[in-house]
Amino acid sequence: MTARSRIQTPNAPAAIGPYSQAVLVGDTLYCSGQIPLDPSTMELVSGTIADETERVCQNLAAVLEAGGMDFSHVVSCNVYLSDMAHFAEMNGVYDRYFGASLPARATVAVAGLPKSVRVEIACVAVR
Repeated sequence: MTARSRIQTPNAPAAIGPYSQAVLVGDTLYCSGQIPLDPSTMELVSGTIADETERVCQNLAAVLEAGGMDFSHVVSCNVYLSDMAHFAEMNGVYDRYFGASLPARATVAVAGLPKSVRVEIACVAVR
């Protein structure tokens, strides 16, 4: 059986439920969805969808780093939006973080997200 490690960092929001920030199995890092919580205050970032997406990406960066990886290791992302009208604005920020690596991606609009945020992003990275 491949070793499994729970990844935690104080540089990303603590889990708000019974889950890990990420789980490393072999060379694959499974990152839980990040929402726009400021890890130092656990308060939601307010502002535009771009502001929220920026915080989400910063949180993902911290989790990836804690797992010994960065955005260049990301192979797949799931993006959840409260409204597809936010797609272009979210995508502009997303492109700055993920554009060079061009991971596979699914983007969907959902009926609701934790804490009523407008964006959540989860990813899988491989060494």
